[in-house]
Amino acid sequence: MKIMSFNIHHGRGLDEILSLKRIAEIIREADATVVGLQEVDRHFGERSEFQDQAKELAKLLNFNYVYGPNINVQTTGGEVKQYGNAILSIYPILESENIPLTRYEEEPRGCLKATIDSNGVHLNVFNTHLSLDAISRMKQIDELIELTSHDRGPSVLMGDFNAEPESEEIKKLLKDTNFTDCFSNIERNESFPADGPNIRIDYIFTSTELVSFDEKVINRKGSDHLPIVAMLAIK
Repeated sequence: MKIMSFNIHHGRGLDEILSLKRIAEIIREADATVVGLQEVDRHFGERSEFQDQAKELAKLLNFNYVYGPNINVQTTGGEVKQYGNAILSIYPILESENIPLTRYEEEPRGCLKATIDSNGVHLNVFNTHLSLDAISRMKQIDELIELTSHDRGPSVLMGDFNAEPESEEIKKLLKDTNFTDCFSNIERNESFPADGPNIRIDYIFTSTELVSFDEKVINRKGSDHLPIVAMLAIK
């Protein structure tokens, strides 16, 4: 499996061009087979031309998908504007659940969980986008530790954690779980901002049943983040 985590900034790059085709092309060229996307719009507004972005990307790639909205805005016309996370997979998605996370800031946050059948192996995939403030993030880390502890078998936790590797939040996650940070020993592992990455806030963590290799930050600009990818295999 080739896992990708990508904050797509609702499909808009630093050049201010909105292009899901460009996002799909980046995923396709990377040969990713399971993708965790953050900042994904569904009929949210003019900024993304009211697209159902997870559905559209899945169609462009011929992937399966699930979507987990964290912002739901009911309009006067009865429509619902949504913003959240998505998981795309070349493999069948057996089940999914979107779990809200506690936050002390205005923007709601959540973790989208999916069980994927990768050639007979059931992979637990958790995709999240944590808060900007440290107090919220620490509470969310506690909740992720609890959430990921219930599932047997290989697991992947990925997303935009808005926390750097030396933060107390990331240290606690690694201390209190069996997850490994796939990019901890990789040089040039920063993915933000896309036009001159010098901050590391995007992660792929794997459980002890998995081994990762060929980890890369992909220097393709379709968002304000660069995507990260890792090859995974069952030990």
